[in-house]
Amino acid sequence: MRQVSRIVLLDPDDRILLLHGFEPARPTETWWFTPGGGLEGTESHEEAARRELAEETGITDAVLGPVLWKRRCAFPFDGRRWEQDEWYYLGRTDRTVTDLGGQTELERRSVSGLRWWTSEELSASHETVYPTRLAELLRMLLVEGPPNAPVLLETERV
Repeated sequence: MRQVSRIVLLDPDDRILLLHGFEPARPTETWWFTPGGGLEGTESHEEAARRELAEETGITDAVLGPVLWKRRCAFPFDGRRWEQDEWYYLGRTDRTVTDLGGQTELERRSVSGLRWWTSEELSASHETVYPTRLAELLRMLLVEGPPNAPVLLETERV
């Protein structure tokens, strides 16, 4: 089981930053997802969240808050099956300018860009977004604030 840290990164206007990904072998299969990735070596979930955010977005000054959600997921990607245990951290930043220069080789082959989304835009979108209930989860986060303890989301298998 791959251990993964993800960041629900919000700007001062409560917009969330999502990456636009695609299957390298089938570039028309696209989806949106939060920044983040697998833990490396002995790093903690929080250290991985900070490193991944810097690599994927160029943002290094985000303030990380609590773990909002945890979920397990499984999906095919780039010729293999991925099984992941994901932790979603709340992140806040004043910086909205991004830089994709730190992406890994796989990310360069499978990420076409980034976008800041309002909660309303996310709710109205018909595009694929992971986790699948992100629009609802974001709306609840903005209304109710972070949960007292991480919420366990349903397992997603694709």
